[in-house]
Amino acid sequence: MSVVSISDGVGSNISETDLRYFAARLHVETLDNQDAEDYLTLLRSLETVLRSIDNASDYIPPDLLPQETLENRKFVKPAPEDNPFNGWSHQCDLRSAVPASNLLRGRTVAIKDNISVGGLPTTLGMPQTLFHQEDGYPISPIDAVVVSRILRAGGIIKGTSTCESFCASPLSFTSATGPVHNPLLHNYTAGGSSSGSAVLVAAHRLALKRSDSSTGHTVELSIGTDQAGSVRIPASYNGLYGLKPTFGLVPYTGAGSMSPMIDHLGPLAAELEDVAALLEVMAGYDGYDPRMTPETPLVHQVKPYLKLLLQARQEMRSTSRPGQKLRVGLLEESFHMPGVAADVRDIVYKAATQYFEAVGASVVEVSVPMHQQGPAVWTAATRPSMSSYLCQGSPSGHLSFLSPHTQIKWPPSQETYDTLTCSNPAVVNIMLSEKFSREACKGGLEAKAHRLVFALRAAYDAALQHVDILVTPCAPTVAMPHPNPKGRDGRRASILDRLGAAVGLTSNTCPFNVTGHPGMNVHCGFSTTEGHPGVPLPVGMQIVARHWADEQLIEAAALFERGREILESTGGGSE
Repeated sequence: MSVVSISDGVGSNISETDLRYFAARLHVETLDNQDAEDYLTLLRSLETVLRSIDNASDYIPPDLLPQETLENRKFVKPAPEDNPFNGWSHQCDLRSAVPASNLLRGRTVAIKDNISVGGLPTTLGMPQTLFHQEDGYPISPIDAVVVSRILRAGGIIKGTSTCESFCASPLSFTSATGPVHNPLLHNYTAGGSSSGSAVLVAAHRLALKRSDSSTGHTVELSIGTDQAGSVRIPASYNGLYGLKPTFGLVPYTGAGSMSPMIDHLGPLAAELEDVAALLEVMAGYDGYDPRMTPETPLVHQVKPYLKLLLQARQEMRSTSRPGQKLRVGLLEESFHMPGVAADVRDIVYKAATQYFEAVGASVVEVSVPMHQQGPAVWTAATRPSMSSYLCQGSPSGHLSFLSPHTQIKWPPSQETYDTLTCSNPAVVNIMLSEKFSREACKGGLEAKAHRLVFALRAAYDAALQHVDILVTPCAPTVAMPHPNPKGRDGRRASILDRLGAAVGLTSNTCPFNVTGHPGMNVHCGFSTTEGHPGVPLPVGMQIVARHWADEQLIEAAALFERGREILESTGGGSE
């Protein structure tokens, strides 16, 4: 290790008492006076270096500065009557002054509120008091790479969508602005953490059917982030397509990280063509994101996902068995994961079998025993370091560009604890988990978990040598009521009462975040919930493909659609 200079200690805030405190945290009980003096000098030298960096001018690469738009960037907080599901965080109207393509021309898009949109606040779903900045939510000085690419493709960004607090909930009751409601059943979950992104698209589809304005302002397309299922789970609860692309295909630069190994960013839409177009626009190497790999295509090498889908659609209409080359594997273990409701299990299994077989695909059961261990591997591989990335904004150790404006108060305080325990105790659990993992567990466990990720990836890869896609249930249930914030005694409900509904919710989705396989929710049917027998609620099926075969996922979903059309035209089908 190099020491760049030795400080004279003038103006230092570090005392020998501080040094001995730091040493004690490392379980050093005896520290020689001369050693203490020398180590104090070294710490003060580091302090001098860090202070110089803190005082230096920050740097934003020119291509991350906000894109030129037709009008000045401005935003509004929507009125409650214009935001009936609480899907909006802030609204705007951004259109590129110099679009480079028309792939998204005129299409309206919402951006999850952990993704930087220049000139708009970034809230991360958090109370403002938890940000380092005192006077309101921080305004983004950059456009995330995907935001720039959407604007350049002619997309119209209509605002930022509500997300869950710290993006740390698969349900939709933790945002600082209150619960996000499922458009099909008020006071029921929309899924999370990309809750608003799903709701605004689902509400748009609902508005088209109703031909009224009771849904408020909506959008055709949206973007979410996914660390354990946060695109796919909301898509499942709202009956949408939600794609988690192959890890490293879509740049994450400008979005709030939970853990670099599991950070994904993807589209939500009601139509497959929109998923394909958004993926084509967003994908490709950006030069900043360390999640990208040597296999990540350059922008000009990105596959023409929309064209490939349209070609596949045309071929499907010209033959009676367009899916005869597709091999579908029903992942046995996924149908028996804890918490998967019997109705969801049966609907997914039946729909996948019927609709894929209707287009001539072969449908078989496949077994990946390690899938049952997947959620534990995800947890052990990410939780010991998650607070560093999520709460402290630490970079990954590889050269990264992190958004400069979303600094959270650190270290936490009693106020932090009280605020988060009321709003989203999962974040306190994340903080405590890292502390426990660092100070009470033996070294090497996180590294071992990373090695097991390779084993899990190899297990899925082996299965995908025999089939083209894997099928699992996505969300294990249909939408459920928001947890009651009040207990029986009228006081705040317990932490476990509020978090209990989320336990096991991502068991079929989070394993593919650590392995990086592309996964997509496909709406496959409806079921009902207690007390509302007349309200059909969506059931979601997850399909998973080999790395970098995202177009195969999209084509498989199109074949599934075609199979449904064939059976419904002959009076068959599972719905």
